[in-house]
Amino acid sequence: MRKLDDIKLGKFLSLILRHKPETVGITLDKNGWVDVNELIEKIKLSGRYIDMEILERIVRENNKKRYSFDENKKKIRANQGHSIEVELNLKEMTPPTILYHGTATRFLESIREKGIIKGKRQYVHLSKDIETARNVGKRHGEVVILPIDIEGLKKIGHKFYLSENKVWLSDDIPSKYILWDKIIY
Repeated sequence: MRKLDDIKLGKFLSLILRHKPETVGITLDKNGWVDVNELIEKIKLSGRYIDMEILERIVRENNKKRYSFDENKKKIRANQGHSIEVELNLKEMTPPTILYHGTATRFLESIREKGIIKGKRQYVHLSKDIETARNVGKRHGEVVILPIDIEGLKKIGHKFYLSENKVWLSDDIPSKYILWDKIIY
């Protein structure tokens, strides 16, 4: 039962730290951080039970490593995936020559037309391997994995960032930089 409770709390934590902090009445600072004690108290006021031990376990065991504490565990934030404006102070990095974007086949027509767009998020999310991309894509339906021409994007000055939890982040990716002849179903 603990694992199921942690998953539910982890999803709620994601909602708060990535999308809607107002759900529990907190405000993130400009870098996405919030005081741990305030977060715990506000989550409790929402009718859910959480304490520092549970929060540490969720951060430690989250399969996507979505959250980080500051060095003294007084603050917490989501590592990436925000739909609200936060400054994560990401450093530009050089990615491998191919990255992958996992999505659902139902989005292919739109992606062929518009490219991969970040939508409400701050960045497009890319994976370094097919397995991770597959896991991301299967949340949306029948999976398709799109290999991305990183060298081509770098030639036009496209920038890439690596989040703390090893997700590659980028601005919108034009359709012509998707390696359509190498997509994986």
